[in-house]
Amino acid sequence: MSYLHRKPQLPDASGRIQHITPENAGWRYVGFEVVLLKAGDSRQFASGAEQELCAVLLSGRVNVSSATLQADNIGERMSVFAGIAPYAVYLPAGDTLTVTALTDVELALCRAPVDAAATPLPARLITPADCARESRGQGTNTRQVCNILFGNLPAQRLLITEVITPPGHWSSYPPHKHDTDALPAESALEETYYHKLNPVQGFAFQRVYTDDRRIDETISVEHNSVVLVPEGYHPVGAPHGYELYYLNVMAGPSRNWVFHNDPQHAWIVQK
Repeated sequence: MSYLHRKPQLPDASGRIQHITPENAGWRYVGFEVVLLKAGDSRQFASGAEQELCAVLLSGRVNVSSATLQADNIGERMSVFAGIAPYAVYLPAGDTLTVTALTDVELALCRAPVDAAATPLPARLITPADCARESRGQGTNTRQVCNILFGNLPAQRLLITEVITPPGHWSSYPPHKHDTDALPAESALEETYYHKLNPVQGFAFQRVYTDDRRIDETISVEHNSVVLVPEGYHPVGAPHGYELYYLNVMAGPSRNWVFHNDPQHAWIVQK
């Protein structure tokens, strides 16, 4: 199995099935967890003294609260494939989120270190109306994108989006990268892909490769898999018959998403 591929684990005592940290990923910025809660469960999630946290409600309904925020009975989708945007909660460093599950819940916890010189942002509830949805690409490169915490809303480092790729389509395509801190031409961002399949027994493919092929991994991803993208190009393909969802979390030295297409394949969007 590729060292960039993290298969889901059985839920631990806190319901966690994925646990990516800068330490176990071998990078600096992105932390990512997925937690499953049963109806009636209540959990607390601390942002930490030096991290911002965005909790994305992938499915289910919850009550949430923090030091300055209270929202009850939120959540409009029971599946990421429902065709509607999610709810999420953004927390600054030093805060704690309490989540009480009203139904079975799947929650993604997205983390990045704060900039100590920047002014902290307040906690906020992100509603489906705050998210920015669009169709991107054409033909079998068409996919549905939903920006959760991107250009639509502020954060210190976190960039979060989700994508639905229809059966037989490609996304993150043509292959692009964002691994060089060379603004305005390109930004440096680590990235995680959290994959889900519909139906769940499906699979999809993701390739991660660098120009010099120092990294060149082709990964067969399954339901609830995570692919780490420390650098390089990272296209994704969904086989016939299986709808693919992924949640992207990115962070780096600056909060800018400026990508560079693989020159060998850039002609695809230049026709």
